[in-house]
Amino acid sequence: MEKNGQRANVGGKGARYTEQVDYIRWRRGGRFNSPVPEKLVVYTAFTLCYLPDGRRLASKRTSPQGARRQHRNMPLRVNNNIAAINTQRLISRNVNVLHRGLERLSSGLRVNRASDDAAGLAVSEGLRSEVARLGQNVRNAQQGSDLLQTAEGSLQEVNNMLVRMKELANQSATSTVNDTNRESIAAEFDQLVSAIDRIVEATTYNSSNLLTGFGNQVSSTASTAVTGSATTGVTRISLSAVQDGTFTFSDTAADGDLTLGNGAVTQTLNMGTLLDGNVVASGTSVVANFDRLGVQVTLAGVGVQGAIGDYTDGDLDGTTIVVEGSTGGSFQVGPSNSFFNRLEVGISDLRATGTSLNLGGTSVASLDSARQAISYIDQATATVSVARGDLGTAQNRLNFSIAFTEVEIENISASDATIRDADVATEVTSFTRAQILVSASNSMLVQSNVSLVTALSLL
Repeated sequence: MEKNGQRANVGGKGARYTEQVDYIRWRRGGRFNSPVPEKLVVYTAFTLCYLPDGRRLASKRTSPQGARRQHRNMPLRVNNNIAAINTQRLISRNVNVLHRGLERLSSGLRVNRASDDAAGLAVSEGLRSEVARLGQNVRNAQQGSDLLQTAEGSLQEVNNMLVRMKELANQSATSTVNDTNRESIAAEFDQLVSAIDRIVEATTYNSSNLLTGFGNQVSSTASTAVTGSATTGVTRISLSAVQDGTFTFSDTAADGDLTLGNGAVTQTLNMGTLLDGNVVASGTSVVANFDRLGVQVTLAGVGVQGAIGDYTDGDLDGTTIVVEGSTGGSFQVGPSNSFFNRLEVGISDLRATGTSLNLGGTSVASLDSARQAISYIDQATATVSVARGDLGTAQNRLNFSIAFTEVEIENISASDATIRDADVATEVTSFTRAQILVSASNSMLVQSNVSLVTALSLL
């Protein structure tokens, strides 16, 4: 071996290699006697690197032909660093995964925008809307229950007063008390009647009076425009062996029932008014006159076919309309606009001087009036008890509706969570993996850029 750029004969199974070194003395299978300069050692066939302790990285058994093939498969290019470009692409992908994981862990949602899961987002939004609507129905039912509880509490006091009034009436209805005693009893009785009126009029909820006819107000204005249709009983007349002449047909229309809204309202219309129809003639010397709408005449043998002439109008035969019932207060307790999802409650006027209790003219000032007052008080007590029973039934239905709706909200929320919520364990695992990959990719990007610097040593 020679030094200072001279040729060196490196032995080893007959192989000879030429290398450029500052000063290296070769010893087969051993170490170098002098430190190896930290520079790239270039062979004519391949690149050989030495460690600071003198060990070489390339196997000395590599043939020149194999070294040349390695050199051709691993080119050293500068303009396009493919390794750096590939590493940069992977960094961008891992950073996106990292950001998505941060967003999901911060919000607790797997679907934060439509691009995350378009179909899932559409289903989730529908479920969220349903949950919001059901939640409002629960609040409606709770408020309705509070309203009914307010009304029922006042009726309980009214019932207690009726019990006291019956006690006074029974006391006055006995012969053991005199007129002076009855006057004192009557004074207390009248005070109780006034107290019932005050309680009833003071029972309100959100500025709505509950016991003076809640939900039973009927407007005094009615529309006079009524439309409808009716079919008469006579539909066809057949004539045979008709001779020349004029034929006149008349018919009285059948009565029809007209049903108006706002409860069960029935009005009978009398359609007895006759109108002349158009004249329709067909055939020879045959004329058919129609005096009534809706009459269709078939003339056999002469070919005369009848037709409808003019229309007929009708008038109401009365001026009194009786309203048998009306809708009370309505509480929306379900998701749709149907009777099943709506609770309607009507409370009549329960003032003592009203028509329901009918205690305004009741007196216990005399023996006979006191005995008569007992029956009136019994009727009033029964009326109040029925009203309280209706309120209790409505409250129970509201409570059942609340319980059912809350279960429905729970089930729908669970379905929405399956679609929309993030799995924390999965997201933490993905986030940690992305963190490691981003750190490793950054390190590899530095290495891929540093490897290009070695090209300078070749210049």
